[in-house]
Amino acid sequence: MAEHKPAPKLVFADDDGNIYDHPELEMLVRRGDRLEPPRPDEIIPLPPESELFLLPGRDALGFDPESGEIERLEDRAVAAFVCPGHTLSATAAYATNPGAPVLPLFAYGAVGFSGDRFVVAAAKVDEDRRQVFTGISRDRIVKGARALRNKYPKNRLIEHLSGCALTSCCPAARNLALGRFEAPLPTSRACNARCIGCLSLQDPSSGFPSTQNRIAFRPTAQEVVEVMAEHGRHEARPVFSFGQGCEGEPLTEIRVISDAVARFRKNGGTGTVNVNTNASLPDAVEAFAAAGGTSIRASLSSADPDLYAAYYRPQGYAFADVRESLARARATGLFISLNFLFFPGISDTEAELAALGELITTHRVDFVQLRNLNLDPELYLSVARGSGALADPARHASMGFKNFRKRLRKACPWLRFGYFNPVVETLPVS
Repeated sequence: MAEHKPAPKLVFADDDGNIYDHPELEMLVRRGDRLEPPRPDEIIPLPPESELFLLPGRDALGFDPESGEIERLEDRAVAAFVCPGHTLSATAAYATNPGAPVLPLFAYGAVGFSGDRFVVAAAKVDEDRRQVFTGISRDRIVKGARALRNKYPKNRLIEHLSGCALTSCCPAARNLALGRFEAPLPTSRACNARCIGCLSLQDPSSGFPSTQNRIAFRPTAQEVVEVMAEHGRHEARPVFSFGQGCEGEPLTEIRVISDAVARFRKNGGTGTVNVNTNASLPDAVEAFAAAGGTSIRASLSSADPDLYAAYYRPQGYAFADVRESLARARATGLFISLNFLFFPGISDTEAELAALGELITTHRVDFVQLRNLNLDPELYLSVARGSGALADPARHASMGFKNFRKRLRKACPWLRFGYFNPVVETLPVS
């Protein structure tokens, strides 16, 4: 007989920021428009290096097991921002008061309390410890960043990334300072999309600030090559990635990128050269491959063209161009990843599964990174409703994250899943 585990308790906060677990009410979660208790198989302990957020202007909601009713408290709702390598299967349940501010650009996971610890509705999707810094002192990061600056005093890209490592604690920039894993290579000041959840540039009317400052200059190919060569001297299996949170669309700077990659390869540079992109420019994808690129990661909130357009708000391209970029990537031998921005209750539906499965099968996508969509949940729900994506309840009921991943794997048995850009051992066919 399976062991019965008590349901996690509701977590809430007072006006002073003190967090409590409720003695009677149980944890609730949100999936799309639905409020419901969490499923037993989706609850895990809050991972290390995660954070708890107090949600301004939002009251906590709990489930009363005696009456079967949802209870609203006058206390503050709490959510979890789960550390990298994990994907949320449900968002926090709360009631929003009039005049509440739009939430900043983070993912707001459902959190409860069970036994002696916090728990969340999430799943671990990658064992890579690329963005785990437990046991690494700040002094090591400071020392590494300063060493880079001293060695390349005229390199603006190193100056920029060192600042990111020391002031904004960017995980990618910190890894560059430590000489490990993946090196960030931001290049672009401009973008041809206006994503609702853009991390680096927000219109003042959005109601929330960007979480990262966009790069203010165009690096030269030489500056990029110096970063790549230096990182390659320290990391045995390096990944070099264009397309970071502090820039626009990297392929708008394909000339600089192609020049840098070609020089790096000509000088004997090895490793995975990747571009994180919205995949809007098929010709640039071909140029990247020809220069010596290894992999492409295409960002995707949905494989439904209408929902995609409602979130990305493309300027001068359409979803058909994304598909063409994937076709060209496959034809040129690039390793193809999708950065699928998962949102519980919208991403895990029959309609989305069908559309995504068709896209992956048609273009023989190799890898899906299951990352969380960082956006106020109610804002994304309004975007989805406006696109018509939730019009048919029969096709838009949530099947749950685990079932979604299981069925996608069954439909595409060659597909691999993770969270980070994988190391690609072989170069693409030229």
